[in-house]
Amino acid sequence: MNHARRDVLVLGLGNTLLADDGVGVHVIRQLAADPRLPRGLHPLDGGTLGFRLLGALTGADAVLLIDAANLGEPPGSIRLLDRDALDRHVSRGGPRSAHEAGLADLLALGRLDGWAPAHLALLGIQPHRVDWGDQLSPPVARSLAAACAASIRTVLAWQAAA
Repeated sequence: MNHARRDVLVLGLGNTLLADDGVGVHVIRQLAADPRLPRGLHPLDGGTLGFRLLGALTGADAVLLIDAANLGEPPGSIRLLDRDALDRHVSRGGPRSAHEAGLADLLALGRLDGWAPAHLALLGIQPHRVDWGDQLSPPVARSLAAACAASIRTVLAWQAAA
């Protein structure tokens, strides 16, 4: 039996000054404050750092991104997008925010550098309001505990597969 535990970078993205856009950062803050956090889960507040995250990203063998994502679902809905679904999400045509474009570019740069993580996924949370404000909307705020739990479940599943 393999007792090694894979370290997983859990990277929260978003702008906390744009209400629900900052949900990834809020999830990371809750995870980081949880004393029951599993070993090997490394939360990082990526905020709006963009390309400055390249070193942290490409230095990890497993990455769970947490971010607001237009899923076409009710506000506060949470969906785990595996590597293929993540690629489709960030490369889809049509209008998208500069934030999504930045994530697509960051992932592309990592891959150009030869980065091929064992696990990569996005925990997307449907925003309700992306506008000036430092508070999450009520439906998105209510999703925080479920998003933290989903993050931990994902990390534990990846570690078990190691």
